[in-house]
Amino acid sequence: MAVQRYRAEFTRLSADELARWEDIPPAVASDCMNRSNVMAARISPLSPGMTICGQARTVTSMVGDNGAAHAAIGIIDPGDVLVIDARGHTETAVWGGIMTRAAMQRGIAGLVLDGALRDASEIRELGFPVFTAGICPAGPSKGFGGIIDGPISCGGCPVKPGDIVLGDDDGVAVIPFERQVEIYQASLKQIKTESEINSDTRSGILPVTRFNLDVEEIF
Repeated sequence: MAVQRYRAEFTRLSADELARWEDIPPAVASDCMNRSNVMAARISPLSPGMTICGQARTVTSMVGDNGAAHAAIGIIDPGDVLVIDARGHTETAVWGGIMTRAAMQRGIAGLVLDGALRDASEIRELGFPVFTAGICPAGPSKGFGGIIDGPISCGGCPVKPGDIVLGDDDGVAVIPFERQVEIYQASLKQIKTESEINSDTRSGILPVTRFNLDVEEIF
C-alpha cells in the first residue's frame, strides 16, 4: 500500500521566533490553553533532561509499520519535529537507531512517538531528543502504508503540521499555530506570576493566601 502525503501549507517561523519558545515550559503553555493540548503521560522523554522545541510534521502509520516514518525523514525540513501516531501500539518498535541517525543527518529537531522504539541505549548515546510511549525489541514491517503531513492525534492531543511542539521532563504540549502569538504572550505573563508567587513564598507568604482558599471548620 502506498504512503500518502498531504500538501503541508503552514507559515514557517524564523529561527529567532522559534528560539523564544525554548524558554516556555510545556506546563506553562498548557496552563495558558485552559490546561489542555498536552499529550498523555505515556509520552515521556527517553532520557531525563531531553527537550524538544520545533514545528510539527506529522505521520500516521499502520500498527507495527514504519514505512511512512522512513519516507517522512527524507521529506521534512531541518529543525522540524517529527510527530508519529503509531496508534499507541507498544509491542512493536517502529523507530530505532538507523532511523535516528538518518533523522540527525537531515537536521530533524526531535521525535514524538505514540508507539514504541528500540535501540534505546544507542539513541540515548546519540543524544537525539525522543519522547515515546514505549520501548520494545520487536522490529517493524514496511509497506502497509501511512499518511504524511495530515492532521493526527498523538497521545490524545491533536497535532497538525506547523503547530509548535514543546517537550521537557513533564511531557509534551502542542500549541496550535494560529494561537501561537496569544499563547506566547500569556505564557510570559504566567511565568512572571509564578515568579512573584515564589518570591512571596520566600518572604513567608504562602500561595494559599494569593489563591484565597478559605478553610471552613465543620466541627
